[in-house]
Amino acid sequence: MLRQQDVGHRIVVRRIVGIREGRPLFSDALGELVELSETHLTLATAQGQVRVPVAQVHRAKRVPPTRRPTAAAVVALERAADEAWPAPTRGRLGDWLLRAADGWTGRANSALPIGDPDRPLPAAVDAVERWYAEQGQPALINTPLPLAAPVGAELDTRGWGSRPPTLVQTARLPLSAPSGAGRTPRSGSPTTAGSADEQPGVADVAALDHADVVIELAEAPSEAWLAVAAGRKGGLPDAARHVLTAVDQVRFAHGYADGTLMAIGRGTVTGQGRWLGLSLIEVLPAARRQGLARRVIDALAGWGGGVGATHAFLQVEQHNAAAVALYQRLGFTTHHTYLTRVAPG
Repeated sequence: MLRQQDVGHRIVVRRIVGIREGRPLFSDALGELVELSETHLTLATAQGQVRVPVAQVHRAKRVPPTRRPTAAAVVALERAADEAWPAPTRGRLGDWLLRAADGWTGRANSALPIGDPDRPLPAAVDAVERWYAEQGQPALINTPLPLAAPVGAELDTRGWGSRPPTLVQTARLPLSAPSGAGRTPRSGSPTTAGSADEQPGVADVAALDHADVVIELAEAPSEAWLAVAAGRKGGLPDAARHVLTAVDQVRFAHGYADGTLMAIGRGTVTGQGRWLGLSLIEVLPAARRQGLARRVIDALAGWGGGVGATHAFLQVEQHNAAAVALYQRLGFTTHHTYLTRVAPG
């Protein structure tokens, strides 16, 4: 049976759709699993979303993707993602990147083992451990899969642990089914997007039906924006501000409802101008499930496309089914996954 680790991956489901002459009738569905609960699973198929009650599932399993990205494509995207989340302290081990940012986020405090480390693999891992010891931090290594599978095998032999898988997802610009008002806001200019979308059946969220929702894009984050980000990430050391702002092309989305900041987001354009990176898409609890996250993403996607980006990427934890489902509706699919490996303490 399927598990939360399968969210974001391609699956096939055989379900019972009826009974004929005392025997069950089956139907198969193939697509990307976007949500899995105790009662239902939802997958995105070529014909649209299919929601299947668990009680109807006869068999379900993960299947290989239709095609895997080339190693060169994974490397290029990982390099663009590194540019979009730049650690202030950096080193190199051949082609491998070593990154530290006072422990703020795994992405900015992990080695990226892509390319040739210019030494045998065991010696490379030894060097990573020494470098992080010099920084006074635990050693972390991000392993894009399947590209870095040999690195992962070496770490397994050393007893390294692993954080939950992260999906690296991509989509073409413009994104699917844009919401809100027509034109894209210019940087620093607000756009009134109208009332937020209401999700029926959500009784514990304050409705924003009659509130004006305004999305502003700015070249720097406001103090209120930083406070929301700090709440999500457990603080903002000086290194964090470098990670957030030290990108040539970056915009910070501020989503206001009745003048109060209710949503934030960050967009960068890297990878020689091809990739819009989306990060820190956050909506305050009182305004969730009403479309604000989508409006923030739309605004950033409009800006990114306007400066020449052709594709967007984001990184989402595999078990975050709600976010995976939102991104799937916008056209995102899983390009590859990565594991953050943790040295034994």
